[in-house]
Amino acid sequence: MNPPITTGRRSLPVWPISALWTLALGLWGLSRQHSLWRDEAATWQVAQRPTAEIWHMLGQVDAVHGLYYLLMHGLFECFGPGTATLRLPSVLAMAVAAACVTVIGHRLAGVWAGLGGGLALGLLPAVQFYLQEGRPYALVAAGAAISTLLLVTLLMGRGRAALWAAYGGTILLCGLLNWLSLMILPAHAATLARTRAGRGVWARWTAASAAAVAGVLPLILFSRSQSAQISWIPPLTWHMLIGPAVLLAIGGLGALVDRPRAGRLSVAAVGLPLLAVPQLILIGLSLVQPLFLDRYVLFSLLGLALLIGTALGTAIRAAAPRFPRAAPWILPVTIAVATTALLPQSLAKRSAASRVDDVLSVAADVRRLKEPGDAVLFIPAARRDTKLVSPHAFTGLGDIALTESPQKSGTLKGVEAGPARIRAEMLTRRRILLVTDAPKVARAVSAKRDRMKTSVLEKYFTPVADEQVRGRRVTVYRRNDSS
Repeated sequence: MNPPITTGRRSLPVWPISALWTLALGLWGLSRQHSLWRDEAATWQVAQRPTAEIWHMLGQVDAVHGLYYLLMHGLFECFGPGTATLRLPSVLAMAVAAACVTVIGHRLAGVWAGLGGGLALGLLPAVQFYLQEGRPYALVAAGAAISTLLLVTLLMGRGRAALWAAYGGTILLCGLLNWLSLMILPAHAATLARTRAGRGVWARWTAASAAAVAGVLPLILFSRSQSAQISWIPPLTWHMLIGPAVLLAIGGLGALVDRPRAGRLSVAAVGLPLLAVPQLILIGLSLVQPLFLDRYVLFSLLGLALLIGTALGTAIRAAAPRFPRAAPWILPVTIAVATTALLPQSLAKRSAASRVDDVLSVAADVRRLKEPGDAVLFIPAARRDTKLVSPHAFTGLGDIALTESPQKSGTLKGVEAGPARIRAEMLTRRRILLVTDAPKVARAVSAKRDRMKTSVLEKYFTPVADEQVRGRRVTVYRRNDSS
């Protein structure tokens, strides 16, 4: 066991180092060049609706993110809408997760293992991506880290009934933020099995877990009726398994380094199930229904960070007898080398190009290109998010396809008229602005009304201006004089 960092007679906790490191990584380039992509645009526009309208929308769509939307609504009300308000909750949540990883590693494998794991977490590429994301996945990771820390505390014999209640409550909150996070329960069950927990521990864990699942079950059942939302997720393919395979291989090496005794609580007994079990379950579920997105199991990277930390701690312990002065430098040198090696990727993830599109950039083009009397169309209708996030840019433009606003209809993109009515409206206009995806990221037009929009524009209108920026495109069409 490594000695803790001390000053005088009292030990100093090391978890603030990991938390501050992760916080710094999150604040670095937080605005992402003043960009906002489509997923964050959903959070942005829903969070600005009144609470009653949010509840109305959740009855139609996105119920799985309901708690997160209500949380962000409260933050927008208090601090105003902005990219900082949108993304800071994720930054702070991941800082909490890094602190928890540090405490767990410290307790189970020593101070260097804990500090190494906490610092490594913020450097993981996927974590750097979602660290600055206005979506709930970092918050789920924080909840998973807290629940894992509570479980470790309980398994170390420090637990009371209040901690079991806190454990169940944390799992419940994670499930309400995204019910796929309940995959952490099988991971924790594997830890209990690996450490040969007693019947009493199993009974209390089962009770706390069952209460949490029962609390999330209504959301699970209701959100299943909205499963069409995820119909765009592609079926699982072999190349999609490369990433999880690499992560599991790295984690497996870290577990081998730990070499725990059977039945002993260790980093391997906690970290390896936390990494492997959610990944394997998601793969299994994706064989039945396409669900494989890395963000759904972002919290599993907590296990990878723990295993990386214990490998670093083991290296420092092995070097200490022969190189007592040099051994403590292994951790800072490793982190410095990793930071340098990952710098190009870190910079890329803080650029607007790291996301598939930028909702804000095309709004500036609309503002510049529009003229009095112009109309606007969106293909697909979901690209109306640009208007919802930047309504002032569209002032004076007639949204001729829209019959019911997103707020009134309880949807994210509103309700559009039928093809015949849209066609008739288009033919009354001299100029139309079309907001759509740039060709590089556009999908084939499939909806009947969208095919009709395209057909009318091609037959009766001529493009006179075209701007493409960060995955979005705005084209100005002018009515042919002869038509």
